[in-house]
Amino acid sequence: MSDKSSDIIMAALRQAAVEPAGLPLHGGRAKSLFAASLLGKKAAQVCKSQGYLQIVRTESRGRRVREICAITEKGLAYLLLQVSPKQVLEDLVRALHSHQAQVGELLATARHWQANIDKCKSLVEKVLHQGGESAWGMPSVNGKALRPNQSSPAVDQTPIDSALDEAILNHLRQWRESGAAGDCPLPELFRHIQRNPTIGQFHDHLRALHEQQLIYLHSWTGPLHEIPEPALALLVGHGIAFYASIR
Repeated sequence: MSDKSSDIIMAALRQAAVEPAGLPLHGGRAKSLFAASLLGKKAAQVCKSQGYLQIVRTESRGRRVREICAITEKGLAYLLLQVSPKQVLEDLVRALHSHQAQVGELLATARHWQANIDKCKSLVEKVLHQGGESAWGMPSVNGKALRPNQSSPAVDQTPIDSALDEAILNHLRQWRESGAAGDCPLPELFRHIQRNPTIGQFHDHLRALHEQQLIYLHSWTGPLHEIPEPALALLVGHGIAFYASIR
């Protein structure tokens, strides 16, 4: 083996030692163990045939298949015979610091995106719960816009007891027994439970029944701007529920 090939193999094994998940055997601009030159390909073949490197997976790149290789125990033992263990240890420490910095950046990015998601969820929930502004900026009640000189009727703030839960469950049972196609839309349920709750109370009881695994809440799957009576839709997790059914 020429000195040049030996240097290439040592460099590749040192690189593989600090990337236990594997690296591409050959690559263009991407980080890889060997250059795609004739000398690099010969050195890579030696490492594979001698058992210094093993293929851990393959990746398709159009018509090409890229091999992802990792160092073997035999390859690590060979590396430690050729270079000082101190050099390998220093390589590992540098790689560890680099990976820790990358993880820190990823965590910061994840926290930033989570904060954005939380803000979006808060805004969506506020819009769905308020339902109090029509397309023309006028207040509305139960999704119906009031005329400019019409005042909003007084809202009964009396707490609703478990009778509202039973009313919701009874209507969902009747819906299923009637053989109606699909799940019950929330506006349909809201209008027929005959307990006169506020939308907020209605949503609170739906959430409680869902958490108690007494009902299913099903998401709206169409475009958001096409939701009929959006004030009665309910934000659950990352989805917007618009249908309910009895369990």
